[in-house]
Amino acid sequence: MIHAFSSLSPFIEIAIIAIMIDYLLSFFWNTKSIDLIFGFFAFLFILVASTWFHLPVLHRIMVLIGNVLVLAIIIIFQPELRVALSKLSLKSKRGKGITDFDRFLDQLASSVFRMSERKMGAIIAMENKDSLDDYAQKAVLLDSQFSPELLETIFSTSTPLHDGAVLMRDKTLLAAAVILPLAEDSLQLAKSMGTRHRAALGLSQATDALVIVISEETGKISIAREGIMTRGVKIDRFKGILRSIFSPPEKQPHSQKKRMMEWFPK
Repeated sequence: MIHAFSSLSPFIEIAIIAIMIDYLLSFFWNTKSIDLIFGFFAFLFILVASTWFHLPVLHRIMVLIGNVLVLAIIIIFQPELRVALSKLSLKSKRGKGITDFDRFLDQLASSVFRMSERKMGAIIAMENKDSLDDYAQKAVLLDSQFSPELLETIFSTSTPLHDGAVLMRDKTLLAAAVILPLAEDSLQLAKSMGTRHRAALGLSQATDALVIVISEETGKISIAREGIMTRGVKIDRFKGILRSIFSPPEKQPHSQKKRMMEWFPK
C-alpha cells in the first residue's frame, strides 16, 4: 500500500502544482499583475536552467535574488493575495452572506453621503408601519425601484422635484415633491436648521416614519424618528439605525425546533 502511494506521489504533486498555477493564472489574468507573474516564471526558468547547465555563478546570483523576491512578491501582491485567500475561505462562505437588504442599505448610504459631500439639500421619509399614502397622493407619484442615480437626480436643483421630500416604501421610491407637516415644537432644532428639518421632525411626530435630512448649508446628515432629531450622523451609525428598524428578521431555528416537537406526543 505504501509502495503504491509512493509511486503515485509524483503524479499527485504534479496535479496539485498544476491546480495552483491554474488558479493563480486565472485570478491574475487580464490584470496589471499578470506581467509580474510572467516575470516570476521567467525567473524560475533561469534558476532551473542554471542548475541543469551547471552555471554556479548565475545560480548563486539567482538564489540571492530569490531570497529578496519572496518578500517583494508578498508586499507587491498583498491586495491580490488577500482577495484570493478570502475566496478560498470556507468560513466566509458558510457565514452570513450579503443580503439584498445589505446591498440596498449600502447603496442608500453611499447616495446619501455623496449628496452630503456636495451639500445637496434633501429630505427622505422611509415608511415604517404607518402608511404615508395620504402624503403621497398630494405629491408627484413615482412608484419606481430605488436607484442611487434616480434619488440623486430628484434632489438636483435643476429638476422641478427637488423642492420637497421623497417617500420610500421598502425599496421603492413612492413619491417626490412631497409636502410634509411642520413640527409645532421646534425647541430641539438649532437656528441653523431650516424648513427641511422642521418638516422631518413634524412627520416623525405624526407617524413612525424615519426621516433623513441633508442640510443644504452644512451638508450634515440628521435623522428624525419618534419626534427626536439626531444630528451629525456618520455613515456607520446611519447604517446601524436603518438596519435596526428596517432589516428583515432572520430565520430563527426556533421554528424548526417547534415543528420537530410536534412529532412527539404531549
